[in-house]
Amino acid sequence: MNAASDMSAQDAGMPTIVLVHGAFADSSSWNGVIAHLKGRGYPVIAVANPLRGVHKDAAYVRSVVDTVSGPVVMAAHSYGGSVMTEAADGASNVKALVYVASVSPDVGESVADLVTKFPGSALLTSVKMVPYPLDEGGTSMEQYIYQEKFPAVFAADVDPDTAELMAVTQRRPPRPPRRRA
Repeated sequence: MNAASDMSAQDAGMPTIVLVHGAFADSSSWNGVIAHLKGRGYPVIAVANPLRGVHKDAAYVRSVVDTVSGPVVMAAHSYGGSVMTEAADGASNVKALVYVASVSPDVGESVADLVTKFPGSALLTSVKMVPYPLDEGGTSMEQYIYQEKFPAVFAADVDPDTAELMAVTQRRPPRPPRRRA
């Protein structure tokens, strides 16, 4: 679909679908959904969620949403649900939010709180921490799922070849904030 057909879709009252990926993923994780939506004529934007913390990520996603003229339906996966919720707050063009296996913490609760709240998750024992430089100097920590553990921990319901590609292309989210005692 080109810009002219995007405009005709909006003129027909079709919302732009804005997709927000979660942690350990990138925008290509939406490729199957994008193909389906584009095939039905919807304009689609798959935002490259920066994964630098909910507030920073939400500000970035909101900056993308603010460039869309016409109605927007946002959909998010996993951690992207928290980002989408904050990004959509007060955006008059956002008409609906769709949560796809998303997290949406309560006020005062973090995504990290939810990950550690219930026993049984193998995520915490499958993550490697790596330093990255901060713009203002110093370093912080990012994390990624060990590639060999990725299919079982993160993509158990995904075709094995696709899960392998996802393991290689995963985005490294920043280290979650420490839980408050």
